[in-house]
Amino acid sequence: MLASAALVMLMTPGLAFFYGGMVGNKSVLNMLMMNFTCLGVVATLWLLYGYSEAFGSDVFHGLVGGMSHALLRMTQGTTSGPAGHQIPTMAFVMFQLMFAVITTALISGAIAGRTRFWAWLGFTVLWTTVVYFPVAHWVFSTNGFTNTDASGNSADIGGWIVNRLEAFDFAGGTAVHINAGAAALAVTLVIGKRHGWPRTITRPHNVPFTLLGASLLWFGWYGFNAGSALTAGDLAAVAFTNTTIATGAASLAWIIVEQVRDGNPTTIGASSGAVAGLVAITPACGFVGTLGALVIGIAAGVFCALAVSLKFTFGYDDSLDVVGVHLVGGLVGTLLIGVFADASVNPAGGNGLLYGGGVTQLLRQAVAALAVMGYSFVATLILAWIVHKLFGFRVDHEVEASGIDESEHAESAYDGPFSDSIPVTAPARPRVPVTPPRRQPGPPTGPTPRPRGQYW
Repeated sequence: MLASAALVMLMTPGLAFFYGGMVGNKSVLNMLMMNFTCLGVVATLWLLYGYSEAFGSDVFHGLVGGMSHALLRMTQGTTSGPAGHQIPTMAFVMFQLMFAVITTALISGAIAGRTRFWAWLGFTVLWTTVVYFPVAHWVFSTNGFTNTDASGNSADIGGWIVNRLEAFDFAGGTAVHINAGAAALAVTLVIGKRHGWPRTITRPHNVPFTLLGASLLWFGWYGFNAGSALTAGDLAAVAFTNTTIATGAASLAWIIVEQVRDGNPTTIGASSGAVAGLVAITPACGFVGTLGALVIGIAAGVFCALAVSLKFTFGYDDSLDVVGVHLVGGLVGTLLIGVFADASVNPAGGNGLLYGGGVTQLLRQAVAALAVMGYSFVATLILAWIVHKLFGFRVDHEVEASGIDESEHAESAYDGPFSDSIPVTAPARPRVPVTPPRRQPGPPTGPTPRPRGQYW
């Protein structure tokens, strides 16, 4: 579990590279910082009250946990997990912390290139407190699952989606991806479009960065999905396998869509398709078989590749397609659990529509997805508006046009002729001695001619 937590931690720097490669070279440091600093901010909140708010015993109708575990009280020395497969609670605390970090960082891609750094950190504090921690309680906090004593008993009551609605989410399709995608849509509406968009679009400054980031995300995602089994057993192996199948299928499906629609498969498309597959299989990886994983991956690649163009249709400026990939991909994976869930893979998950389970589970999945999406969108809209009005969420037009790294961080990612941050001097060229021509007698009839052969 500690190894899985470390893999999930690596996803946040991976996301920073994935996003950083797609922005301009004068805004890349701001993008990296917005992601990287989530590790510090969210970890601090998690210690103070976040874990307790997410996994403490419920205090209000399955909506939020109490403060019984604030400052991680009553966690050391206890265990969490089902009987026979319990792990130290502190390992579970660290594993779930990394989920909170990456979820918050995902939102940053929607507002890349136009965001004040300290306003972003303030928004991070508010959003994780008001949105992520309660939603994690809804989805991940199973009755009596965490903080058990030496006899395996726990009085902790969990959230309404997992315990009352009984919707399935193995590793965070709702709590992570639908949550972050809906929040991304809300915050883009608050701070507005980039100047000149969509007439002018910033070209990715470093496509290899993006492919590197996607690769690190894929690598770390094995901790995300397989680690959610909480045991190194058959279910973890199934989640690992399904993650691989769906991700590869989605990447291929995306570039096929690009070939048909645009005439060329792109590296950005292959990277984005892989991330879309990872997103979609996240809630389903522990409930479906390999065939279901293949179909989910293909569906995610096709639908997300088409969905990223919706921002031009509806006019919201989602800079790096967080809505098209994470919101749409999360919806695809969450809903298709109700179709492809197979009790032979995970008896706790039951059967979906194609395996004789009827439409009941599909309806439960739809309710869970809509509830998280609606709450996240409305709450984020309010929080982002407060931050924007009080502190100014957005940089000035001049700063946005020239790049925000120098303004926000007093740094430049690159030194060289492709950067405006330093003057560039041409290399010295040797002087060639020349003999001036003889002047003719008489008054000049025009300006004195320059010596022949002089190029300085």
